[in-house]
Amino acid sequence: MPNRVLVTGAAGFIGRHVAKRFSESGWIVTGLGHGTWSPEEARSWGIGEWHAADISFDSLSTSAVLPDAIIHCAGSGSVGYSMGHPYQDFQRSAGTVAAVLEYVRLQAPCARLVLLSSAAVYGQCGDEAIREDAPLNPLSLYGAHKLFGETLCRMYGDQYGTSSAVVRLFSVYGEGLQKQLLWDACNKAARGDLTFGGTGEETRDWLHVTDAAELLFTAVEHVSSRSPVVNGGTGESLMISAVLEALLQGLGVREKAVFSGVVRQGDPCHYQDDISKAREWGWSPKVGWCDGIRAYAEWFRARRT
Repeated sequence: MPNRVLVTGAAGFIGRHVAKRFSESGWIVTGLGHGTWSPEEARSWGIGEWHAADISFDSLSTSAVLPDAIIHCAGSGSVGYSMGHPYQDFQRSAGTVAAVLEYVRLQAPCARLVLLSSAAVYGQCGDEAIREDAPLNPLSLYGAHKLFGETLCRMYGDQYGTSSAVVRLFSVYGEGLQKQLLWDACNKAARGDLTFGGTGEETRDWLHVTDAAELLFTAVEHVSSRSPVVNGGTGESLMISAVLEALLQGLGVREKAVFSGVVRQGDPCHYQDDISKAREWGWSPKVGWCDGIRAYAEWFRARRT
């Protein structure tokens, strides 16, 4: 009998790629979250059954046959949103994690839970590659709420034996993403505006969404009541200026980006993942950043035409 997986936030950018990855391996996929999909569109992403609802104990209880695994992709995905809407961000992040854990405790105790978290839990880390045992000091409410969700997973494991794993993703991107830096940069370039915040020397570790989905798929085999944590990045630190230069070239823009020097509150200066533990789990990134950025630019150009 095929395994069943419940993907929360399956209509989101990462969630739909996760659903497709599980479906490709023969899992029966149920999706739960916001969004109105036709049955055909849901099936194109591997989702056999879609439920449009808030993530709550009640919606989880009525969503599907008891799952063998739950991939919790639902939640807030923006530092800026968390700063402007702190209570709503808490509800979307920590609140939905609490609902999923309580559902597992009371109704699906054998389900393996994988929580999508963020490198934002680390805060300012200098220019060294970040290991999972690095100090946790989030700079934003977004990061603080993600960390609270991780703490809940660990506490449920300690108190109730709930099996989970936490994946701290770095900067996820890919064709179809309609928010964050690459999307904003493409739209600004289309308007002839090449001015960006920050200094351009900030660094990020850019992970393609298909590699992120593969890591979340891999994590199912490593859950335990200890709620192990693994980072999701490439191990390569790239300056924002270099990423934007590659993106603008892909868009056919000859001019270079200009930076205001104003850094947004809650944004760290440098991020680079140490992917040693992920490699121990049998995972490694496949999409190089140059190819990934070029593909994103081609997707945006095709979308406009």
